[in-house]
Amino acid sequence: MSVEPNIKIVTAAMLAIGDELLSGRTRDKNIGHLAGALTLQGIELKEVRIVSDEQDEIVSAVNALRKRYDYVFTSGGIGPTHDDITADSIAAAFNVGIDHDPRAMKLLGDHYASREIEFTPARQRMARIPDGADLISNAVSVTPGFILGNVHVMAGIPSVFQAMSEALLPTLKGGSHMFSSAVECNHGEGTIGDQLSEIQKQHQETSIGSYPKFDGKSYSTQIVIRSRNQDAIDRAIADIKVMLADLNI
Repeated sequence: MSVEPNIKIVTAAMLAIGDELLSGRTRDKNIGHLAGALTLQGIELKEVRIVSDEQDEIVSAVNALRKRYDYVFTSGGIGPTHDDITADSIAAAFNVGIDHDPRAMKLLGDHYASREIEFTPARQRMARIPDGADLISNAVSVTPGFILGNVHVMAGIPSVFQAMSEALLPTLKGGSHMFSSAVECNHGEGTIGDQLSEIQKQHQETSIGSYPKFDGKSYSTQIVIRSRNQDAIDRAIADIKVMLADLNI
């Protein structure tokens, strides 16, 4: 999709961290939530990676993604157990130190004191923040996420991830809004594929996708047209409707 000179593109990547995701024990719910939230913010989610709880893998992925995209978001691995190594990995990626952050220690200390729960060394692990990082607030369980450079580190638990996202995303600079429209087609992708490819070539300001559906009896397709220019979408839709009319004849 070509871009007009006055269009601002802001890009992002997500890194989901955890052996449980790769083993299938846990099904990720954060990717879809983040994708939708970023779209509303005018930020394009361009890449998603899932890595295991291994520091070398996390460091490698973070360093690759943060150089390529405006924003990087991580989920998982900031809890109290031995395999929660995301904070240490981010510190290693940026080559900075990490220690118990006084701000995080106070947040967590006050939280556990109010509940008359012991602030154990394991719970204190959640206050370890890389040097120079800013905190991301957490309205659900208090334990903060953090921001270092363009990397935004959040929890893996969906309710907490969403709470952190809601606190974080309004503070980020977005790009130009992406518009989207859909056209329903009662033909399968095999029937419309060649014509749709030609329409895409003629409408470079748009991104045209086709999504097959099957109702148990017949195939149909939803055609989705996306662009930062609504007029460009309308022009593409007009040609798509001509194509469909010819096919129906």
